[in-house]
Amino acid sequence: MATAAAPAAEAADVVVPKKGKKKLIIIIAAVLLVVLAGGGAAVFMMKKKAGEEAAALEAGDGEEAAPAKAEHAKKDEHKGPPVFVPLDAFVVNLADRDTERYAQIGITLQVDDAHFADELKLYLPAVRNGILMVLAHKTSKELLERSGKEKLAAEIMREAVRPMGIVIAAEEETAAPEHDAAADPDAEDTPKPKKKKKKKAPAEHNPVTSVNFSSFIIQ
Repeated sequence: MATAAAPAAEAADVVVPKKGKKKLIIIIAAVLLVVLAGGGAAVFMMKKKAGEEAAALEAGDGEEAAPAKAEHAKKDEHKGPPVFVPLDAFVVNLADRDTERYAQIGITLQVDDAHFADELKLYLPAVRNGILMVLAHKTSKELLERSGKEKLAAEIMREAVRPMGIVIAAEEETAAPEHDAAADPDAEDTPKPKKKKKKKAPAEHNPVTSVNFSSFIIQ
């Protein structure tokens, strides 16, 4: 009987460790499943929270962001490297009555972009004719002054695009209403009102952004 019990005890000792290892593996697997499930839930909640915050930002800032983007696009609409279109020098008789004077003027137009520069070159004969007409009505006294040159540049900008069907309104001077001296006895002591410039909004954008004089000779 003692010998029979001994093998039984040995068998029992062998089986017990196997059951313990199996149980330990099951426990570890369960723990891993719990950890993975918890991590997945945490990741899902973080993504959901981030998505809700992004949606809230878009809803709250959408109205402000849209005008900002539109304004930035508007500013950059005509922004780029400068493009110049040089014209052959103009030699024209001026409108002086007391003596014969003439002007030799070199002009370079600055335009929005290369595409418009190529288009403008197709109209150069008409453009030169318009500029010559402007120059022919100028006197040497007008052109010798800085204000006269600035006024000439503004007129050239308008004439340069007129052959292409682009009409740019000019500035006009309007005088303030005059005082009636008979109705106002103190009219003599009242200073005369200065003329005010009334600006008209341009019909459309002028692709010629500036006029540069490369030479300006009056004889």
